[in-house]
Amino acid sequence: MTRPYPFAAVVGQDSLRLALLLNAISPAVGGVLVRGEKGTAKSTAVRALTALLPKVDVVVGCRFSCAPHVPDSTCPDGPHHDDSSTSRPARLVELPIGASEDRLVGALDIERALSEGVKAFEPGLLAAANRGILYVDEVNLLQDHLVDVLLDAAAMGASHVEREGVSVRHAAQFLLVGTMNPEEGELRPQLLDRFGLTVEVAASRETDQRVEVVRRRLAYEDDPAGFAARWAPEEAELRERIAAARALLPEVRLGDLALRQIAATCAAFEVDGMRADIVMARTATALAAWAGRTDVLAEDVRQAALLALPHRRRRNPFDAPGLDEDKLDDTLEQNGGGDDDPEPDGPGDGGGDGGGGGLPPQGDGPDTPPPPADGADDTPGRDGSEQSEPGTPEPGAPEPGAPVPGQGGEQQPVRAGEPFRTKMLSVPGLGEGAAGRRSRARTEHGRTTGARRPEGALTKLHLAATVLAAAPHQRARGRSGRGLVVRRDDLRQATREGREGNLVLFVVDASGSMAARQRMGAVKGAVLSLLMDAYQRRDKVGLITFRGREAELALPPTSSVDAAAARLESLPTGGRTPVAAGLLKAHDVLRVERLRDPSRRALLVVVTDGRATGGPDPVALAARAARLHAAEGIASVVVDCETGPVRLGLAADLARDLGGTAVTLDELRAESIAGLVKDVRGAGPGNGDRRAA
Repeated sequence: MTRPYPFAAVVGQDSLRLALLLNAISPAVGGVLVRGEKGTAKSTAVRALTALLPKVDVVVGCRFSCAPHVPDSTCPDGPHHDDSSTSRPARLVELPIGASEDRLVGALDIERALSEGVKAFEPGLLAAANRGILYVDEVNLLQDHLVDVLLDAAAMGASHVEREGVSVRHAAQFLLVGTMNPEEGELRPQLLDRFGLTVEVAASRETDQRVEVVRRRLAYEDDPAGFAARWAPEEAELRERIAAARALLPEVRLGDLALRQIAATCAAFEVDGMRADIVMARTATALAAWAGRTDVLAEDVRQAALLALPHRRRRNPFDAPGLDEDKLDDTLEQNGGGDDDPEPDGPGDGGGDGGGGGLPPQGDGPDTPPPPADGADDTPGRDGSEQSEPGTPEPGAPEPGAPVPGQGGEQQPVRAGEPFRTKMLSVPGLGEGAAGRRSRARTEHGRTTGARRPEGALTKLHLAATVLAAAPHQRARGRSGRGLVVRRDDLRQATREGREGNLVLFVVDASGSMAARQRMGAVKGAVLSLLMDAYQRRDKVGLITFRGREAELALPPTSSVDAAAARLESLPTGGRTPVAAGLLKAHDVLRVERLRDPSRRALLVVVTDGRATGGPDPVALAARAARLHAAEGIASVVVDCETGPVRLGLAADLARDLGGTAVTLDELRAESIAGLVKDVRGAGPGNGDRRAA
């Protein structure tokens, strides 16, 4: 078995290493969410942490890792009467993205429960992770109902399995670590808040540090055992320091001044609820213990804020997480921070003995903190900075809508208008796609609509249908007594209906006819509003723009709705209106996506005034391209952007060719849109009612 990469050998990433160490010292901190681009040692650091944790004493033969000195009285393998125990290393349990709920929480043998009254329980990953680490790579891609179960167990320290009146409970106390790439989509704010700490990681831009990363990785791959042996002294030092901090933690005093600073900081950044205050208090206490102190200082509070608040501050869905550190320092100073407290260099500061964020030196010089992620808090209008009205140019910037020199009529991008709340657009029929909040679908969770024979393992029992199936055979099976004689063939799976997420593909007209300043700002505001709706409904989105002579796939289908918003903001305009090119590009994109993910249904949203130009008979060409989508049953909506006293109604004609519905910009925010979904037509392949065989 290959040895894991040593934790002490990870180059840089001070914030990540510090957050993991603080949770190793005090699991009550609540876990870590690691956000960052691929290839930044997220998984490597998490897996390496296991070797630093103390060994775990467990009851021999207990599948739930009960502690011998305080056994769980409700353990399904209990009661534990003997004193036999053993020690084993702490476990790292990984939760795969495609895991089922039964794999996560465990499964009951429903047949034995009904016929014998026996609670035959097969433990899941939560049981395996008890008193260890549960690691979820790409947690933002995990289905929402699994994340809910996961975080509830992490908060309560126990897992409950309730099914048809049969109940099992077992301990589930673990350090929860999740990693994610924000480019692939965000977690819901409610779920973000359940992670104690969050850190942003990025690859270093310093040449020497990148060289050292490559050098160490190659050395590890050439000789894992020898590489681990060379770093064994540093690993032992970390292990001893964690044990010492754990022992010191109960003696750390959190004074009134530190508590006031914590409360003032949370109030200043307008975080919701009280969880942030509690997490900051626990983190600051762990920082003091890590530094070998029994008093919490202002520097501990500051470091705790940088780790516990970025993902909790009140913000719009498309804002990048982060804190204004000047505002943080001002808040601490106003509440007794003073100038005497040493100020750390930044999050996860790697230097200084006794500092809240001190880490053992790596022997390769001081670490360079990662640069801020793209779109961090230097954007105007965030954290109290001044923001101009939508469509207002920056001082000295070209007028929005004005031609850009040397760009052949291309015009300067304009800012999006103020977003607004839209009514729901959905795909007709009944799908079977990924769980979400848009269109009707057969799902594992939702209201029960019927029953069927199970295919594979039974997950949701339909009790009434099972009893009806077993009842006619009781005499032939020799039933005696009050219990039913239930066989495997009698079991019925409940079919349920909920909501799914869709692929919302935006096709946006960026031609010269759309380029008027106020008009394009309103159009961008409408698309931004629809993107916010897609974010809330857990959709994938894609963005196609067309202008000049061609269409461009500005953003391939992705779960990162904020990436689509960023592309929309910088969208230039100008030139002719090749509507047909945009629709044909959309047809190609949807064809490829059907092959990649056949269960995810699509909703095509075309934003245009319909005034096709360029080439011979461009309107007829656009109509033929639209009928391709209609023939395949793609659900579609045309947002009609035509304005002015004279209107040609070309967007409405385009909607009819698509087999969809047209809606004006004004109607998009009006109550009249409530009936829009009923008018959306398209029940062909990939969009219609999927009936079970």
